[in-house]
Amino acid sequence: MLCRDGIASSPKPSTRRSRAGGSALLDAAAGRGARNCRRRRPVGQLIGTEEETAADAPAPAPEPARRLKPALLLGALGVVYGDIGTSPLYAFKEAVRAAGHGQATPAAVIGAVSLILWALLVVVSLKYAVLILRADNHGEGGIVAMLALLGARHAEPRSWAGLLLVVGLIGAALLYGDGAITPAISVLSAVEGLKVEAPGLARAVVPITVVILVGLFLIQSKGAAFIGRIFGPVMLVWFVVIALLGLGGILQSPQILSALNPLKAVDFLTHAGWGVSFAMLGAAFLAVTGGEAMYADLGHFGARPIRLAWFGLVLPALVINYFGQGAVLLAEPDAIENPFYRLSPDWAHYPLIGLATLATVIASQAIISGVFSLTQQAVQLGFLPYIRIIHTARDERGQIYVPIVNWLLAAATLSAVVIFETSDALAGAYGIAVSLLMAITTLLAALIARRWGYSLLIVLVVNGLFLLIDLVFLSANSVKVFEGGWYPLVLTAIVAVTMLTWLQGTRLIEAHRVGERQDEDAFLAHLRADPPIRLPGAGAFLSAATKGIPLHMSRLVERSRALPSRCTIVTALYEEKPVVPAPERAEVIQVAPDLYRVTLRYGYMEDASIPEGLACAVAHGGLPADFVEDVTVFIGHETVIPKHNHRGMAVWREALFAFMARNGERTGAFFCVPTRQVMEVGTEIEI
Repeated sequence: MLCRDGIASSPKPSTRRSRAGGSALLDAAAGRGARNCRRRRPVGQLIGTEEETAADAPAPAPEPARRLKPALLLGALGVVYGDIGTSPLYAFKEAVRAAGHGQATPAAVIGAVSLILWALLVVVSLKYAVLILRADNHGEGGIVAMLALLGARHAEPRSWAGLLLVVGLIGAALLYGDGAITPAISVLSAVEGLKVEAPGLARAVVPITVVILVGLFLIQSKGAAFIGRIFGPVMLVWFVVIALLGLGGILQSPQILSALNPLKAVDFLTHAGWGVSFAMLGAAFLAVTGGEAMYADLGHFGARPIRLAWFGLVLPALVINYFGQGAVLLAEPDAIENPFYRLSPDWAHYPLIGLATLATVIASQAIISGVFSLTQQAVQLGFLPYIRIIHTARDERGQIYVPIVNWLLAAATLSAVVIFETSDALAGAYGIAVSLLMAITTLLAALIARRWGYSLLIVLVVNGLFLLIDLVFLSANSVKVFEGGWYPLVLTAIVAVTMLTWLQGTRLIEAHRVGERQDEDAFLAHLRADPPIRLPGAGAFLSAATKGIPLHMSRLVERSRALPSRCTIVTALYEEKPVVPAPERAEVIQVAPDLYRVTLRYGYMEDASIPEGLACAVAHGGLPADFVEDVTVFIGHETVIPKHNHRGMAVWREALFAFMARNGERTGAFFCVPTRQVMEVGTEIEI
């Protein structure tokens, strides 16, 4: 429930996609469209309009079959695999450096290649592609989808489910840390290719990276349709090129194929000493970061295209390239500075830098768009206040721009580039957030499997094994906290505290409303005993509850002794379904001859619109048309006053909550109500 008396959370758990979650740019590939909130029309003119409908399948039913289109495969290449696809730029060299104390010894090279290969097979292929993709919520994936499946969102704060909610929100907050680091390390590692060919340009790497990233964040307000169209084809070229480069390296030193034996990795790790082993594990983990995008972007592409793209092209290309880099180091140990670029012939060096830079920009764009989408779902689910969200495409629902998040993310990303300066230094900051997120995902997946009826023994064996692997990688990455791992953790802590503060604050606000809210019978009795002046026209009062009279409605009668002659109490709920069909959108109850209660239900993939919802109530719910003709929408505007109170939060958290409440997006704008039809009734609430 949000602070203003305008929208309520559904009593059922609800969710949307969570990645840094997939990308908002992929909706063109997925073939989905949506309403653009900017095209507002008066409520009365919307009667009879129809909204997009979709079939809903009960969890845990298999996702609906969808045709395997080339656009889905290309979209998955660009959006799902942009991050993990650019990992060869930095992951392998960091693993070898960690294993060989900066030297490319044959044992370190073969051990690193073997470890990366089996990490890709076990963590990404087996855990995510085969198992985790099965834990879908009506076809949607991500950490918040898991919370919905577990029903944790409405849990009591001090219960086990409440603890689960906190863990899930921390997992969502980790994606913001990932979103700040990924563009920095990806673009920086691509531009560092200049140092191989022209060492004198080393001082220009950071400025060039900053310019590219600033340009990337500047174009967000223009929309990303153009970049979205070139996502897939460019990444297709990228994967083909890195596979060909790797194949050339393997032909140069075929002995690298001995790394296919997993015992090579085990043997090296067991004899290198725990310090070296942990360092190598932490560095090798960089090769699987981005694998969590498979689950996060499940709803946009479906499991089949994601699996086919992974096993058919992405995995083979990555493996071949890592083996090729290892082969180069076996033949030329001094190539440790940048084995990826040493794979290419001299004539292809600069074109490869250009292609790598474009690929990393695409990967960064996918992360940025995913953070926008995550923010939108956090707002809709009541974890953040109303924030201005701009739809940048008329026909594509997922293409959004969130100004405040864009510039905060830009500041965090650019700060990371300036502070760490090289991809080697950033590697210390990268990985800890993702490894913790993967461990949380495995834990939640185990609880979902139990809820779906799988035996405890199977869950303990399968998920226990994956959790053990996750914890090993997490432990290896934890030693990098003081090398830079503190940076994403600080960002995570800020976001998590913000979300938890808003969630707790809205609960306190709703508790205050419950104590002050009149029930319908008492309100109607008061109207009969002391009739107010009935103003001509219709009024719709937004409410956070499905029962009782909104505070601003009773306050309006109390202070002005007036009320519109035809009144509707409107509550908007977000369901756990992706889309609610138009015939099921509105539930209409007649409370009195001149008073109706309308409950609007929206899927977590939709934007709540009061005008369109009321149109559905007229078309499908039986609401009389004259109750929405030229209607005035009354909204409660509550001013939150922090107060030291043992029943509330710490004073600094109350002040933070009050600040967010004051500076959030206007309720009317959030619900797409034309400004000329909005009237606010203010009140003060102490927490």
